[in-house]
Amino acid sequence: MISKAISSAVFLTSTLVSSAALAQQPAQQQPGLWPIYEQSIKGAKHIDLTHAFAPVQPVWPGFGLAEFRATAAVADIPGYVQKGDEYTYAKHGFVATSYALTTDQYGTQLDPPAHWDEYGATISDLPPTYAVRPLVVIPIHEKVAADPGYHLSVQDVRDWESRNGRIPEGAVVMVRSDWYKGWNDAARFASKPHPGVSLDALKFLHLERKILFHGHEPLDTDTTPTLEGEAWLLHNHFTQAEGVANLDKVPEAGALISIGFAKPLGGTGGYARYIAIAPADWPNGVTVADAPGAPLPKQAAPLRRDEKGVMRPQAGAK
Repeated sequence: MISKAISSAVFLTSTLVSSAALAQQPAQQQPGLWPIYEQSIKGAKHIDLTHAFAPVQPVWPGFGLAEFRATAAVADIPGYVQKGDEYTYAKHGFVATSYALTTDQYGTQLDPPAHWDEYGATISDLPPTYAVRPLVVIPIHEKVAADPGYHLSVQDVRDWESRNGRIPEGAVVMVRSDWYKGWNDAARFASKPHPGVSLDALKFLHLERKILFHGHEPLDTDTTPTLEGEAWLLHNHFTQAEGVANLDKVPEAGALISIGFAKPLGGTGGYARYIAIAPADWPNGVTVADAPGAPLPKQAAPLRRDEKGVMRPQAGAK
């Protein structure tokens, strides 16, 4: 018994010493890029630059609007569903939505060269290096307030650089016009005059500053009869973003942009999601602590389809 007690005491002492030694060791360094996330991204402010696409929204009239509806079974599954039945929470435990999309040029977009050039890269050809880039926001909103048809000029770009330094190579340059604020007035939003980006500015940004792509809030690059800016971009194998939102909520310089888009094989347009990642002291946006994403917030009422087929919380639903 004495020997067992001595052995137990020795083991306990050894364990305590080992634990104390481990406690005194420096914390294990995180591998690879994880420290960047912990030190910079986790506490950064995230701002969504994207319109959700919907059955009613601005669109070029030659394309038309999308349709949302409940997904229905295309075949009988004995004991579970009959052909033609719409899937419901009550009967099947889940729902699904069918989207009749008239075009891939819809909502907040990423245009690849194939949109205009038969030799151009398609959406599924774009490299994964599009994922995260420096974000530059050049404001022209004050000039647009005085002239709705104002187009970004080379001087506007140089004025930005005089305040913030040279545009980083490979950056995404967004042009802030505040035109996105009229998104709910679909007819006016898609009509002229509207802001744009001049061909000279596009050439300067791509050929002199070597940016990845530019983005704008309207659905067209410019208002020239031939859309000369868009034609030059896509025939020279550059991409562009259209229908961008919330550029008034991000800094002119110092932020990053996260670029996500659907990847239809051979796609000639992309339904895109752009997120600005601003420094932690920026007043707008949310941090990972504010919106951790897991679990997601519960709806205030049960989801039901509205008259356009969109799932929305509906008070009093059964």
